Amino acid sequence: MFVAVFPVLGPSLGGAVPLSEHEQRLLDQIEQALYAEDPKWANTVRISDPRSHYKRRLIKASIGFALGVVLLMVGVVINLIPLGVGGFVVMLAACLWGLSSWKRMNGFVDTASGSAPAPGKQARRGGRGTFMERMEERWRRRHDER
Repeated sequence: MFVAVFPVLGPSLGGAVPLSEHEQRLLDQIEQALYAEDPKWANTVRISDPRSHYKRRLIKASIGFALGVVLLMVGVVINLIPLGVGGFVVMLAACLWGLSSWKRMNGFVDTASGSAPAPGKQARRGGRGTFMERMEERWRRRHDER
């Protein structure tokens, strides 16, 4: 069961590597021991869709944002500046945490890390490529016309 959730990735190809019979038996034994020791955690890990984890984080971030608004308003009403600033910081942190979860849940590319887009994202854009790729292609076409 865990093989489908956590496939062993190849070093550079990123594809699944099949397990030998011995490795499969060991993995089954580990899985059974895990269920016996902590069934709640095992069920949480067994969830096949990672978006459910990001949805939970998004809900927690929303609650944190609401808590920050409350702290900010209480700080303003009772004229306690540090409480208001703390509420704003909580709102900002919850907003950033929620935004990162939302981006990961929807498969947007993080340009800072250079990670690849989620499968199918390129096809949905019409297969045109990035802005720089289109500009390079235009440059090549102009150069070839001369």
